Amino acid sequence: MEKFVVSARKYRPATFDSVVGQQHITTTLINAINNNHLAQAFLFCGPRGVGKTTCARILAKTINCTNRTESGEACGQCESCQSFQNNASFNVHELDAASNNSVDDIRNLVDQVRYAPQSGQYKVYIIDEVHMLSNQAFNAFLKTLEEPPSYAIFILATTEKHKIIPTILSRCQIFDFNRITVGDMTSHLINIAAKENIEAEEEALHLIAQKADGALRDALSIFDLVCTFAAGEKVTYKSTVDNLHVLDYDYYFKLTSLCLEGNHTEVLLTFDEILRKGFDGHNFIVGFAEHVRNLMVSRDTATTKLLEVSESVQAKFATQAKEAPLSFLLSALNLLSNCDQTFKGAKNQRLHVELCLMKLAHLNKAISLGRASAVIEKKKSELKAKRGTKQPAPTAAASTPTYAEPTPSPVPVAKDAESPVYSQQPTPQSRPSVNRAVSAPVGAVKKAGGLPSLADLKARIDQKKNTPKEDIQAQQAASHQPKLQNRAFTAEDVKQVWSFFAEDLRRQDNQTALSVMAQQWELNDTTITLRLSSVLQVDLLEKFRVDLVQFLKTKLDNGNLRLETVIVEGESKKMIYTPKEKYIHLMEKYPALDELREKLNLDFDM
Repeated sequence: MEKFVVSARKYRPATFDSVVGQQHITTTLINAINNNHLAQAFLFCGPRGVGKTTCARILAKTINCTNRTESGEACGQCESCQSFQNNASFNVHELDAASNNSVDDIRNLVDQVRYAPQSGQYKVYIIDEVHMLSNQAFNAFLKTLEEPPSYAIFILATTEKHKIIPTILSRCQIFDFNRITVGDMTSHLINIAAKENIEAEEEALHLIAQKADGALRDALSIFDLVCTFAAGEKVTYKSTVDNLHVLDYDYYFKLTSLCLEGNHTEVLLTFDEILRKGFDGHNFIVGFAEHVRNLMVSRDTATTKLLEVSESVQAKFATQAKEAPLSFLLSALNLLSNCDQTFKGAKNQRLHVELCLMKLAHLNKAISLGRASAVIEKKKSELKAKRGTKQPAPTAAASTPTYAEPTPSPVPVAKDAESPVYSQQPTPQSRPSVNRAVSAPVGAVKKAGGLPSLADLKARIDQKKNTPKEDIQAQQAASHQPKLQNRAFTAEDVKQVWSFFAEDLRRQDNQTALSVMAQQWELNDTTITLRLSSVLQVDLLEKFRVDLVQFLKTKLDNGNLRLETVIVEGESKKMIYTPKEKYIHLMEKYPALDELREKLNLDFDM
């Protein structure tokens, strides 16, 4: 019975041309051989299973080949190539630094370097896992590595370049190996399956390449495992999924469709099925996030190349990407990312994932509700802006000289009334918008088309010139002052209307105005006296006094209402700044503090 040889050894590349996915390395090495520009020391670094040791052996065989091809490859027929392939070459020495990492091992290697090759041109020393050498071994190797004999070439290979000391790095020509792409590995597996007469689905080989995570050696090992599991039958995608215990794409496509439909019941049942099959909840969340990311990538043909899946799966992604809105995908990615970050800290991890899935199931509804509310708010703001442009500036009643509301040009409106009502001309300064009903100015005539014509404007100017000043003021007062019934009101009524105005300020996030509104006030007949603690609060009140007074008058239906302010000296808080003031303040609370200061002979730090 023929002895079985694993694919990783059986199909190990023997020439630079057969190396998979490292063209930038192989091209450089072939050019160096052809131009006779070989360095004295090479450092091959990169992840596992990408061809570092393989390239080192091919380089050692090629430079000693006596009959190289035109492309610079080893012939494989000469005595040197035959002895290398039979592991009988005296010019190639391999050292595993993981088990030979002491100073004595390096000294033995240095002693061997002294002897020139009896046949061939170079003696090649391949040191694998060189980062495992101790610092003393590295230091013992420095001099030989810097000035080796002309016939000696060192090839160091490592997966952890950062562990090698800088003095070694500076003496080597460094080659960084890349992870092998899924496409390259899939093509290589297809070729091997054809050589082995194994019938395999491309999706199955693509899944093996994805599972290998950039390492071709791992891909070949998984390939052998799957072929053994198939036992001579066709290697299918389903059998590969079952053997490798990988969560199928179909689950993610199904869950995404259910979330788009808002069917959280089926989502939870599908997740329960996944858990019963033995899959981890954390890995499921990570895979689901990657699925949503692939859907985002599939929305644009320019980014489709970022998908490392087979063509049939790409078509599925493209179809579902058209059904999923971009807002859903972005929000879903955010939810899944947060679930991934907080998964390990959750005590009930299953509930943690289920909560995330339920949010995803109702994500479309939440997005549509958010859009509807945004449209409503936009319409409200537009309507408020239109009302603000059509309404004139509010009026304010006259007040007492002590911080009363400003009345630049008071004009009596009702001379026979017991308490005359005054109206002020509108100021050009902008005021905060408050919901109130103000009548439109009298005489605002518009053409049907919109703006008044020049003839209308001229007629208005002539009318104003011929109208007495008293009549103009009376018209302005009548137009700006709403018709109020001067009804009686109580302190409870004022409190309720006062809270309405404060709520409007809170919606506008006007914190400074709210601090003034929170002060104490008193009601005396139709006069409201607001007790403030400083002149600063009086200045803050002046910014919205007119709006407040007009709001109170309108809501309480009384044009005689007045607002006065009084500064209460006792309520102003004295600020403490200097160390002496701080000490006096503490001594008032704790008299024994002064006695302690005298006993310790302390003074103030001015």
